[in-house]
Amino acid sequence: MRVEWYGQSAFQLSADGTSVAIDPFGDMSAMTSSRGIQWDYPAIAGVEPDLLLVTHEHGDHNAVEAITGEPTVLRSTAGTLQSPVGEVTAIASEHDDVAGTQRGPNTIFCFTLDGLRTCHMGDFGQSELREEQAQAIGELDLLFVPVGGGFTIGAEQAALVIDRLQPRWVVPMHYRTPRIGFLETADEFLAEASAVERLSESAFETAALPSADGPLVVVPAAP
Repeated sequence: MRVEWYGQSAFQLSADGTSVAIDPFGDMSAMTSSRGIQWDYPAIAGVEPDLLLVTHEHGDHNAVEAITGEPTVLRSTAGTLQSPVGEVTAIASEHDDVAGTQRGPNTIFCFTLDGLRTCHMGDFGQSELREEQAQAIGELDLLFVPVGGGFTIGAEQAALVIDRLQPRWVVPMHYRTPRIGFLETADEFLAEASAVERLSESAFETAALPSADGPLVVVPAAP
C-alpha cells in the first residue's frame, strides 16, 4: 500500500487501483489572516479517490471541494458502513476531554486496504481511549494518530493509545512542522518511541518499511 501525506491529517492511501483520501484541507488563507498563523502546506490537487473520509467538520479537515472525481463520502458519522473498499467502522469519539462540549464530535475511521487493517483517529482529543472504542477498533496494522497537543492529544496520550492498540506501524500527524506555526512538534513523542523510521519523502510504500520489535513509528517528510 502506498501512503502519501499532504500535511496536518490529510492522507491518501492507494493499492491495486483503489484509493482512500482522509481529512483534506482547502484554502487556509482566511484562517491564517484572521489568526496570524503560518500555514504553508501546498494545496491538495489531483487527488481522485474512490472513498473520501472526513473525521470532523473543521476547515483543516473537511475540504471535500479539494478532492476531484466522484468518491463515496463518509462524513462525520458513526456506524458500520459499506464503501468501495468494503466495510468501514466509524467510531464515535470526541475532539476534547470534556465530552465534546468544547470542540465537538470526532470520528475514528477503520477499514482494510491491501489486506492491512488501518485506523485514522482524526482530531481525537479524549483524555484516554475508552474500552468500547478500543474493542471496536480491534487489531491493527497501521494507525494514524495525532501527537501535537493543543486541540488533540499530545505525546503522552498518543503513547498510551499505541500501547493499548499495538499496531504494526504508527504514523504521527497533526503536529508542528516547518510548514505550520502552531501545535507542538512531534519531538517529545518521537523521543519516547522505541523504533522510529524517518523518511526523506512525504510518501512511502508499506512493503518497503523495515521490521521492528513492536510498533514502528514512520515519519514522512513534511510536504
